[in-house]
This record gives sequence, structure tokens and C-alpha cells, in this order.
Amino acid sequence: MKIDLGGINVNYRVSGEGRSILLLHGWGTSLQSFESVHNFLEKNFKVYSIDFPGFGESPEPPEPWDVKNYTDMLGQFITELNIENPILMGHSFGGRISIRYATDHPVHKIILVDSAGVKPKRKMDYYVKVYTYKFFKNILNLPILRNYKEDILTKVKGKLGSADYKNVSGVMQQTMVKVVNEDLQKFMPEIKAPTLLIWGENDTATPVEDAKIMERAIPNAGLVVLKNVGHYSYLEKLNEFLVIIDNFLEKDKEWNDA
Repeated sequence: MKIDLGGINVNYRVSGEGRSILLLHGWGTSLQSFESVHNFLEKNFKVYSIDFPGFGESPEPPEPWDVKNYTDMLGQFITELNIENPILMGHSFGGRISIRYATDHPVHKIILVDSAGVKPKRKMDYYVKVYTYKFFKNILNLPILRNYKEDILTKVKGKLGSADYKNVSGVMQQTMVKVVNEDLQKFMPEIKAPTLLIWGENDTATPVEDAKIMERAIPNAGLVVLKNVGHYSYLEKLNEFLVIIDNFLEKDKEWNDA
């Protein structure tokens, strides 16, 4: 299904009946990554899976977005579809948006899965890449090199950038830079909803240490660590993941809006 949100035709899937749950995917994926979870939850809930602008079947935003832009889009989605007091489940990038949204809006519960939101500690090779790029960017402003600036910078970014960075367009590259450099720790103490953190023990993209920071910062939070899995813990140990969320949401199965 499609819905026009500020001129962007956002793709989403909805099915089931009961309390509303929104599934918010990670960077570089789409609503399809939550398909198995969606199919499980639709038996007892009204489940919405969204393709964020720039992913899946939703077009890119007209300009580089930050977390607040995506959060505002989510708010508009919830308002347009008359969703009240939803449960949010966010993986990685989707976790960022869940954290930001829950700060200012009513949310029943939150499930953060290998969520981003704690600004990563940078290693020396990161700074080498950043300053190498800045060096090229500055030197290419010289008159003799200016005509070749964009071609050379594109090649430099291809050499220095991460796979996620290289595999998207210029608008989404700039969006990624904005998003990953936002530290959301200041928002976490404002979250009032019960929050379940589910993490892969071997996650290197958002390490378990990030989860422990979130558990301390969010007032009503609990952490479950899945053994021997990484950043996609909900896919790598799907059955165990489903048992955990089913238990967390058990009382919500009886909800009705009558």
C-alpha cells in the first residue's frame, strides 16, 4: 500500500486486528526484513511495516534527512492512519526513530532490536579517512583541478566509504552521515514506555555496550542478549526472538478499542 506523506509516496504493509504495532526496519533494508515477525504478530495485533523514504519501495527524500525528519514522517504516518498509542519495534536505524518518537509522543511499549542511538567511539582509521577526504576536497578547489573535482571525489568516497555508504545515492549518503553522527542519549531518560532491548551478543555495528548504556538511561528498560549472533539477531535466532517478544506482549493481545 502507499500513502502520500509530504509529497513522498511511502510504501507500507498492514494486516491483522488488535493493538497497533509498527515495525521499523534498519538502514539498507526494507519492510521485507521484518516479514517473518510481521506474519507472526498479525495473529494478535494490527501490524504496520513501513519502507522509510530512500528504502524498499519508498522514494528518496527530496534532500538529505536527519533522524528528526524521519521521526516527523513517522508521526505524520501515525496521524494520517489514526493510530493511537502504538507499540514500536525498531531495528538499528529504526530503533533511532523509535527512541526519538517516544520522547515526544504517546507510545504503549517499545522493542529496540540491536538499536542505533549511541554515537560510536571512533577508531583512528575513521579519522584518517575523514581527513583524507577533506584534504582532497580542499585541494580540488584549486583552479587547475576544479573541473575534475566531482569525478575525483566520487572515486575517493568509493575507496574510503563503508559498504552502506557506497551503495546509496548522494542524497542518501548525506542522510547517512547526518543520521550516524546523531547521539540520542539525551532523549533516552525521557522515554516513559516499558522498553525491551534485544541484542546479538556478537553485534559489532551496535555493540552490547550500547545496549547497556540504553538500559541504564531508559527508566523502564530491560535487556535480553541472544548468544552467538550479530546485528541481525532477530533473523539469526528468529524462533527465540519470537518467544521473547510474545512474552513481552502477552497482556496486549487482549486489547480492543471498543
